Amino acid sequence: MLRIQTFDARAGGNVIYKALAHPLAAEAIARLYDRLQGPVALYDPDGIADALIAMYPGPFQRLFVHDTAMVGESRGGLTAEPLTQIGTSGAGTILVAAFDAARIVARIAHMLPPGAVVLTLDDVRLPDEMLTVRNRYLDKLNFATNFAFFRDADGMHTRLVSANYWARYGASEVRLWLRLFDADGTVLASWEQALPKGAGGFSIESQAIRERFGLDPFTGQLFIHAIGVAGHDVVKYALDTYASDNGASLSCTHDANAWPSDRFAGLPAPRADEKVVLWLQNSHAVPIPPGTVALDRMGAEEPVTLDQQIGPFATIAMDVADYLPGLHWPAQLEVRTGRHVVRPRYEVARNDRIRIAHVNVERDNLRPDPGIPTLPAAMGRGYLLPFPILPRSRFRSVFQPTPMSTAQTNLPLRLDVFDVNGTKRAERFLGCLPRNHGLALDMDEFGVEEGHGELVYDFREGGQADGWLHALFRYEDRRSGHVAESSFGAHIFNTAMTYRDEPQSYSGPPPGLSTTLFLKLGDVTRNSFAALIYPASGPWHPVSATKLVLHDGTGTPIAEAPVPIACSGSAIVCPRKAFDAAILTLAGPDGYVLVRDPTCRLFGYHGLMDEAGGFSLDHMFGF
Repeated sequence: MLRIQTFDARAGGNVIYKALAHPLAAEAIARLYDRLQGPVALYDPDGIADALIAMYPGPFQRLFVHDTAMVGESRGGLTAEPLTQIGTSGAGTILVAAFDAARIVARIAHMLPPGAVVLTLDDVRLPDEMLTVRNRYLDKLNFATNFAFFRDADGMHTRLVSANYWARYGASEVRLWLRLFDADGTVLASWEQALPKGAGGFSIESQAIRERFGLDPFTGQLFIHAIGVAGHDVVKYALDTYASDNGASLSCTHDANAWPSDRFAGLPAPRADEKVVLWLQNSHAVPIPPGTVALDRMGAEEPVTLDQQIGPFATIAMDVADYLPGLHWPAQLEVRTGRHVVRPRYEVARNDRIRIAHVNVERDNLRPDPGIPTLPAAMGRGYLLPFPILPRSRFRSVFQPTPMSTAQTNLPLRLDVFDVNGTKRAERFLGCLPRNHGLALDMDEFGVEEGHGELVYDFREGGQADGWLHALFRYEDRRSGHVAESSFGAHIFNTAMTYRDEPQSYSGPPPGLSTTLFLKLGDVTRNSFAALIYPASGPWHPVSATKLVLHDGTGTPIAEAPVPIACSGSAIVCPRKAFDAAILTLAGPDGYVLVRDPTCRLFGYHGLMDEAGGFSLDHMFGF
């Protein structure tokens, strides 16, 4: 496993990782290492030697630290020595593992060996024109970055869609620096794209990129760096994957979640008539060694490893059946990647249709929370995981709980079922499910034509909980056979009281819950839609004050449509039904809808539908 700290609630912890992992930083570090003349010593004032050496193994013989508590510790395969001994180290080059390091170098200059050359990580800084906050390199806004699975091959194309939501926080000149890698990790193209001055929408099309740069078909990944941002250091997007000529395949997936993880979960085993391929993409400039990546049936603890190296920024396809033959749905898999990749995509082929979805981060830093089984009555039903029941006359809706923490050995769950009007139509205790359970429940059993389900904790037979409750949701069109699937986790929704960091998305102190969700408009052949859910852990407003706010390509609101939703109810909305054709034409190809509600927090899933019976679905993002 890479010894990297990818996420830390403390200021700066994750920024250092992003600063080191940037593709331009990788190139600069290679040039820096070429200048190292031995013997080479590393001074580690900020505790990043593990990450630096893991991602960029170098010719270091000695490691020095100034924290006495760290002396004797192993970092990057070296034993930390006291800084006071650096003068007798005989080092010809000393690399100070820090950014903005001039003061550090000045303070230790009198201690260094005579004639030693001193270098710092300031030599691998991004150019100033790529920085949002130039006077503080490790400001999180300097590294608003992410990856996207990107393909234009075999009749399949990708389209990344989002909006310049940074303008809502005061950003005036936002642009994207983009780099496209092919399957071998080779750089196909690097370019910049200016975003609208206001909160306008934008897209990046794989077909347009191929034409612009004269590229052959490719399957790889797109690195995205947003510059000039404000308010948010996360690059959020929806990624559409679709077939040429409006063919049978259509999918939508959420952004990649920019933090590498040791494990991912929520990967379904194939049905007997399906092929499931995991697209694994190296997020770093260091190769992934053979034996690092593995697949395992969830709960089996018998991982099967990939015995090949994956090159820097390379993409490979792993057919699940090659590693776990005979394993079929509803079994589910765990992916082990050693912190080398961000959230992977998987592709399911069935008959002539292909669908793509994503796995989720399986956390290794959670433990059961004894407070959840004894939440006070003021928290109502506590954590809820809402998911839509699409119109039963056309769609089959199926869900499967998915363990999403290495410490989740059981899942004590109940299903509550609601119709669109917020009436509770059914509930079912699912049991205290083991980690390797095979439950996949068809919502047809409950006879609800349209509405939503909510997974909640239920401890009547014991069990433990940590709040990191997830599930996979699968929808099948009964007419065309097309399937779409999504997965997400639980939150506490719409209560005045709080527990730890829940409910989330407060615009101020409780009860300041609100909603801002992004919904794209689709195109001439595909109509967008959203399944909006008003979940409530306890009593809240009887009816929401939800509005669909249509924005044009500059981000200017041009029309509104009310969508009142009953508490614990839901609604399926379609911009092409909510707004007339003339106003949608005025919105333009980069127009979009914001789902706004100042009174409650909604949850939503969105996608596209086409005339070929294809549709897509994944959870929405907000800002």
